Amino acid sequence: MRIRRRLPIIIAVLAVIAAVAIIVELRRHAPPEPARLLPSADAFLYVNLQWIRRLGAIKQLPPVSRDPEYEAFVHETGIEFERDLERAAFAIHYPSSWGGTGMGARTEEPRFSEVLEGSIHRDKLVSYLKASAKSVESYNSSDIFSIPLEGRTLRVAMLGVDTIAASNSDDPLVIRGIIDRSHKLASPFAGPALLRHYYKEVPLVSLAWAIARISGSDTRFPLANGIWSLLFQRSATLVISARYLTALHLRAEAFTESADDARRLVEQASTVLKIFHGAEVSAGSPAPDREVKEFFDSFRVQQHDGRAVLTAVLSPSFIRKIVAEPPSELVPPREIPNLAPKEPSNEKRFIKKPRPH
Repeated sequence: MRIRRRLPIIIAVLAVIAAVAIIVELRRHAPPEPARLLPSADAFLYVNLQWIRRLGAIKQLPPVSRDPEYEAFVHETGIEFERDLERAAFAIHYPSSWGGTGMGARTEEPRFSEVLEGSIHRDKLVSYLKASAKSVESYNSSDIFSIPLEGRTLRVAMLGVDTIAASNSDDPLVIRGIIDRSHKLASPFAGPALLRHYYKEVPLVSLAWAIARISGSDTRFPLANGIWSLLFQRSATLVISARYLTALHLRAEAFTESADDARRLVEQASTVLKIFHGAEVSAGSPAPDREVKEFFDSFRVQQHDGRAVLTAVLSPSFIRKIVAEPPSELVPPREIPNLAPKEPSNEKRFIKKPRPH
């Protein structure tokens, strides 16, 4: 009789434990919350500066050179991104000329949406935003500051005491969607479809990662000429990650449309690596740099069905050398063969690295 009385309680406790275990497991494999707040886009980038600082990597970087605009921002808000930023997630909206399908499709240049977390002096930042904005809109208990910037409008909103959202998309619904998602219960199933589908391919404890659609040999796509065009002759989705396990492990995984596409990509990548490695050795000194040689020797290119995987390892000493010394060309440009037909210079476009606003 006692067992019968306690059986429903035992079952209820076990059900709660199972539910909690499922939620924890789902959250472990879910994209970070800043990334889940982002809108649909063609590419995503995430950086966990909090973990990078714990590894001491930030201290090894050279001092940041501040332009007058950024210097004024630091003075008025007390925020230094290189010191105070902890996590940053970016969504990149391709323009129609790149085959964009998202919020940047009607533009000629990429648009960016971002969610930033860190130590923020809220009152100072709000005062700065009010002084810079041409208008302030109240939406869903949040203020949206519209700031004219380089011929477009940057919309900024405070999502919390330590979180900022921004977007320079022409569509005001983008920033509103971020605000709406921030007010809902954070779900491991939330986030853009491209991000949800491919985030499971990002290795655990990655310090930084990127997920991007590649439009293949379309010359309208940035970096579509030369080596990039040789590698990606067909559409693919690229997942790039970096994690630190006694050394910096880099991984680039291309998800192609078929096993033949993956095999072709592996062959082309292997050829390119051999060219660069051979040219670096021939152009270097009689005793090549040990760290550089170890870096090239660590490259591995493999095929797994419809995936092409490239991995490499950067030793701590090589990383310190990279950040301590001014960059120099490993290979003279004249020694690199022209691997693809040249396009007119006015058709070349490059993705600008998104920087916090």
